[in-house]
Amino acid sequence: MASKKPSQSKIEKSIQRINEMEPLLNECQEALAGLEEALDRMDDARKGMIKLFSYYGSSAWRSDLELDEQGQLPEGLQRGVLSEDLVYDQIISARDAAFRMLELAEDILKNRI
Repeated sequence: MASKKPSQSKIEKSIQRINEMEPLLNECQEALAGLEEALDRMDDARKGMIKLFSYYGSSAWRSDLELDEQGQLPEGLQRGVLSEDLVYDQIISARDAAFRMLELAEDILKNRI
């Protein structure tokens, strides 16, 4: 038994769907590749973040800040780490990003992508 030839309308609808879905596939592939790269970078930076966040507010940090305030540190020394706001903002940003990743992961795992 020969299969019925699809109508031109059915073929056009199929082409339209494929043309709509192909860019979505490409976007998904690019986004996932970027996410994998970002997750790898975050994972690599995590140990340094833990060390930085432990330093912030510690007795060593207070001692370093005191030396800076007394003008004992070299003039050209970068000292953003002694700024209360910069490190604190990084802590908040890291936690916000972690919550965002959890929400996104939950949506993906529940298949609500």
